[in-house]
Amino acid sequence: MNVSRPLYLGPRLRRLRRELGLTQQVMADDLGVSPSYVALLERNQRPLTAELLLRLAKTYRLEVSDLAGEDAEDYAQRLTAILRDPLFADIDLPALEVADLATSSPGVTEALLRLHGAYAREQLALAALRENGGDDEASDPVGEVRRFIAANRNFFPTLDARAEELAAEIAEAGGAQDWLKAKGVRLRFVPPHVLVDAVRRFDRHNQQVLIADNLPGPSRKFQVAQHIAYTSMREDIAALLRREQFASKTAEVLTRRALAGYAAAALRMPYDRFARAASERAYDVDALSGLFGASFEQVAHRLTTLHRPGAEGVPFFFIRVDPAGNVSKRMDGAGFPFAAHGGGCPLWNLHSAFRLPGQIHTQWLDLPDGQRFFTIARAVSTGGTRWGEPQVQHAVALACAAEHAPALVYAQGIEPAKVKATPIGVTCRICPRAQCTARAAPPIGREIMVDDQRRAPAPYVFADD
Repeated sequence: MNVSRPLYLGPRLRRLRRELGLTQQVMADDLGVSPSYVALLERNQRPLTAELLLRLAKTYRLEVSDLAGEDAEDYAQRLTAILRDPLFADIDLPALEVADLATSSPGVTEALLRLHGAYAREQLALAALRENGGDDEASDPVGEVRRFIAANRNFFPTLDARAEELAAEIAEAGGAQDWLKAKGVRLRFVPPHVLVDAVRRFDRHNQQVLIADNLPGPSRKFQVAQHIAYTSMREDIAALLRREQFASKTAEVLTRRALAGYAAAALRMPYDRFARAASERAYDVDALSGLFGASFEQVAHRLTTLHRPGAEGVPFFFIRVDPAGNVSKRMDGAGFPFAAHGGGCPLWNLHSAFRLPGQIHTQWLDLPDGQRFFTIARAVSTGGTRWGEPQVQHAVALACAAEHAPALVYAQGIEPAKVKATPIGVTCRICPRAQCTARAAPPIGREIMVDDQRRAPAPYVFADD
């Protein structure tokens, strides 16, 4: 650190405060200064003194070197790198001006860096799209997470084993709150405004977990479990991440979050106990929800993970859609056709579950290749727990191969081979059912025949039919 000039760390201080989930008032109280002074520091209108730098490090248990790194030099180097882009080739950009911008206007510099980063990512995505002639998920971090989970069949035995050990410890201690207290961590449920647009935050300074008190009971418990997963199962999760090479840091972080969610579910619903209960109760999702104090969706998630050798459950596929038909979650436990794409067929009653929220809808499905499935679907909602907060609705479905359906309470006493199934497709673009009146788009590779004198019931007629 160069001590010959004032130290301006506005953007870095703001990021730190937001990462800690603190308001300017709370940070000011912690540091013994006024909120207006914190605001001036964040806007780079005041330099950070050595005394305050040390106080920051001590208060929030951080390394001084991490705080006092030269933002201006780093910004100048990064800004210089992006300005070499051919896009700026005809603009005279002296190094002195670049350094001056990085030093005097770090906020503007950060904005430019983010903007160019977004531009570069979009250029790569467009190039991949043109090269492959269709959607490409190679640069999509969410798609990468889904592929990682699918490659492991949504089953991570090391997390299940460790979660069972921790769940036993927590039960012996009298519950999660007492277990955390024994570790020196306090659990508090607080009004949402205290959390600054979050539902859970770990206050490292005061060693307390803060959780929004307006969350439903199952969500509260899950957030507590997720904190335990992030802290007490960190090494187990890291070991799984080290086995994979991710295309981006974002994909790795999202995968860590997905694994922490898996671990939290394993803590709330330990494998052996949950698998036995699922079998004994014939996979009755509502009954399992009551037994484990979990939501319908949480139980449905967990049912896709039962692949332990010798203690396997029915292999399920899980999907979640919104009222517009957008798929926001896919979890594949058995290699179903919907696992990577599809799920948008309007003949699947998953999409009509919104009409009767809270009710379970069953359906037998017949795919073009002859595979048959049994599904249950239900509309669920989140949010809307305080005035002004919107309620978000989704429909979730569990699907299993038809031969497994008699093991489910929803299909007991029914012979899968004798029941009439609804013919559906994975997605219109690859569905060969020419007579489907619900078709939204023609299948790829089929020539459309148009007859001005005749209108068929189906929206498209094909020349080779």
